[in-house]
Amino acid sequence: MAAGVGTFVKESLAEGWRALGRGLGVIRRKGPSKIQFWLIALVIGIGAGFAALGFRLGIEALQHALYRTEDPHLLHTAAAGLDWYWVLLVPVAGGLAVGLLLDRFTDDGRVRAVADVIEGAALDNGRVEVRRGAVSALASWITLSTGGSSGREGPVVHVAAVISTLICRVLRADGITGRDLLGCAVAAAVSASFNAPIAGALFALEVVLRHFAVHAFAPIVIASVAGTVINRLAYGGLTEFVLPNQNALEFYVELPAFLLLGLVCGIVAVVLMRGIFWADDLGNEIQARTGLPRWARPAVAGLLLGGLAVFWPHIIGVGYETTSRALTGDLLFREAVVFAVLKVAAVAITVGGRMGGGVFSPSLMVGALTGLAFGTVGTAVFPDVSGEGTLYALAGMGAVAAAVLGAPISTTLIVFELTGDWQTGLAVMVSVSISTALASNLVDRSFFLTQLERRGVRLAAGPQAYLLSTFSAGAVMRTRTAPRAAPEDSCWEMVEAGTYLDVGATLEQAMPIFEKANPLFIPVVRLSGSDEPPELLGALFQVDALRAYNRALAATAAEEHS
Repeated sequence: MAAGVGTFVKESLAEGWRALGRGLGVIRRKGPSKIQFWLIALVIGIGAGFAALGFRLGIEALQHALYRTEDPHLLHTAAAGLDWYWVLLVPVAGGLAVGLLLDRFTDDGRVRAVADVIEGAALDNGRVEVRRGAVSALASWITLSTGGSSGREGPVVHVAAVISTLICRVLRADGITGRDLLGCAVAAAVSASFNAPIAGALFALEVVLRHFAVHAFAPIVIASVAGTVINRLAYGGLTEFVLPNQNALEFYVELPAFLLLGLVCGIVAVVLMRGIFWADDLGNEIQARTGLPRWARPAVAGLLLGGLAVFWPHIIGVGYETTSRALTGDLLFREAVVFAVLKVAAVAITVGGRMGGGVFSPSLMVGALTGLAFGTVGTAVFPDVSGEGTLYALAGMGAVAAAVLGAPISTTLIVFELTGDWQTGLAVMVSVSISTALASNLVDRSFFLTQLERRGVRLAAGPQAYLLSTFSAGAVMRTRTAPRAAPEDSCWEMVEAGTYLDVGATLEQAMPIFEKANPLFIPVVRLSGSDEPPELLGALFQVDALRAYNRALAATAAEEHS
């Protein structure tokens, strides 16, 4: 009897496994149906939610071991009670560990974060680097746990993107499916990190996918809700920041002040972003001039950071405690200004020093401090027509973060969800809109897109600018044996005249040649070496290049409007 039951169980499991394989084969061939896609989105949402939760718990555990803090929201209070040398050495040790890790397992010593996810969505069918992504997550965990002045949203977004990439590989998903699954993962990670399901879904659409296609909305919302449930199972339904009193806007008299606050926050956001880029350039220059090993750069950044933290422990970590104090008005004007300046410097050191982490949480802190300082002055000058100074801190928090992320919609909502204060939406929206409009004209739309522009990845101008870089000359050319191929004699004449393309060149490099000389075709060659002649492979015809570009534009438009 027992043997028969065991055989039945084995056969049932084997049949279930075969059925799963057949189902996976169907999905690979035909793509998932709508219901199947929603189920996959739910699985990704749960996986990304647990990844974000595990990342957060890991940071809290290591912070507790290093800084003796029971509450991660009180990190700077705990650090202030430690010996100065410990506060100095912990970031140095963390930076050294990060440097060795990145030097060993990455080719450029750089941590992967949100910008790389955006690039993967636009240029790599929703895929990101898996191995380097895992190493980056470990490096960012060390950075944030040892006092690095950055945020956790960048690492968790990339970790979630790694999860969706692995699932895309299993399903052999096409570009549209891959990008949608990536959006699901990002939404779940953000919502699980901040207990903000609405903002998580809109962040994925607004920042990563950069469109609001209807077909992607339902699965992304499902994943976002799943991520939020994971967060609330661990932390309950509490908001990240608790405001003591209900803010009140003095009718419409104060609105001009919030317009002015938006301008101030836009400038502060640009200073924060350019400070990071300046620190990165300075680090590159110092490395080039001194021969500083790549692995030592984060350690030097940790030393600078620890030196600041000895005197101002407020700047280490994510900064929740100082942000909460700003939102509750528990800081003087001088403290708000000094902490804002020091936080900008600390973030520039951390990110420019290649230590890892994100910029969203630091921008919230800088924005809250900026808003509080502005509100302290404004309410003192016009006490009869002013509400509470903390309202300006709330609006400033959203305004700086929105300008940095280039995401006014999702940032406005995430501020509401982080604080639970939905009564002051008018003030926040006004400040956010002005700051984003100003900052986007002074950088390439956002911090992330400017990062990519600095690497030569031009996504800020939209698909019409970057789609040409997705096609190689070798993929679009007509080979020497193809019908209507280019005459070889003409190709060799052009090669000898210096007009040709390497097989790995993109249409982005080819189009200027077509525009300047207007040839019918450009020879495509393989360059073997300096001592060997080029090998003629075929020719790229102008009409073929334009046809491929038009098809890509049409496909992108169809995806964005489906």
